[in-house]
Amino acid sequence: MPTKLRPYRQVARAASTEDLRRRILDAFRAAMRDEWMDDIALDRVAKAAGTTRQTVIRLFGGKEGLIEALALRERSAVELRRATPKPATPETAVEAILVDYEALGDLVCRLLAQEDRHPALRVWHDIGRAFHRNWVVEIFADALPPGEVAREALVTELVVALDLYVWKLLRRDFHFSVEKTRALMTDMVRKILEG
Repeated sequence: MPTKLRPYRQVARAASTEDLRRRILDAFRAAMRDEWMDDIALDRVAKAAGTTRQTVIRLFGGKEGLIEALALRERSAVELRRATPKPATPETAVEAILVDYEALGDLVCRLLAQEDRHPALRVWHDIGRAFHRNWVVEIFADALPPGEVAREALVTELVVALDLYVWKLLRRDFHFSVEKTRALMTDMVRKILEG
């Protein structure tokens, strides 16, 4: 007579699988940060996660599945980092953006450079672009003017002022400190809102 798995064994197995998925995604994220997508080998990702290539494929199906799973996980983290009291001020908006970009900006810049070669990355970035614009609309809703044309123009200016490439230019290309970057971006947002 077959024995039923006890509930605690099922819970332990589920927790173990979730831990393994996390380790694999962490290893894949580290590889994406340091290597080009074409150079990432699932064998190395598996080894870094303490498992086998077959297990990675079984759980995620390959690189595209890993990209999709990582994008979902990172989106949750982005939402937490960008949580901003409303109505937002230029200071609170820029602070949320800087926390987010300091955590994820370098990785996203590296992935943006590869999106034309990997359709799964383009999907990730399109979701990110839409999220960024919606976030700007949501946190500055009270400051947006009536009328669709004026509203869209102001939203576009704010989206650009708070864009990842502005952060990259200031932090990585000009080598400005977080404090100087914060001051410059806050000033841009304030001037846009003041018209």
